[in-house]
Amino acid sequence: MTKEECFYLGRIVSKFSFKGEVLIKLDTDEPESYLEMESVFVDYDNNLVPYFIERSNLQKSNLLRVKFEDVESEEDADDLMKCDVYLPLNLLPELNDDQFYFHEVIGFTVEDLNYGTVGTLTGINDTTSQALFEIEKNGKQVLIPMNEQFLQKVDKKNKTIFVKTPEGLIDLYL
Repeated sequence: MTKEECFYLGRIVSKFSFKGEVLIKLDTDEPESYLEMESVFVDYDNNLVPYFIERSNLQKSNLLRVKFEDVESEEDADDLMKCDVYLPLNLLPELNDDQFYFHEVIGFTVEDLNYGTVGTLTGINDTTSQALFEIEKNGKQVLIPMNEQFLQKVDKKNKTIFVKTPEGLIDLYL
């Protein structure tokens, strides 16, 4: 299993008990969807290693308390601190037509209703307070805020995202 075949679920952020339990900070809007997992992939030394789950429960809104098989002590749990956790892409819940996962729109063409073809979506920066479409056109990067005002339609069949940006926003980059 490679990272390209998986989606990021969260990060192991702390130990919970002296019996090897850990807390995973989930990167999801629906943490309760991940209570019945049998296993996860842990990014350990740049390798995805499967870990089987004995039990898990939610501690706070997005903290999942997990007891992995064969992780029996604080020392075992220490070894997993700050490791990222992944699941296979086929475990993602189905979305409505107007919704999308970030990974599935990379490579889509971005069309602005006023400007025309903006370019190809190369990434989504969600580390800022507002997520940004990262679009490449002729070697230049265009950033468009990903919000309801600008996002008009996502056409998954034709791999096109339609936006309507304020006049001059795209010209700032090109």
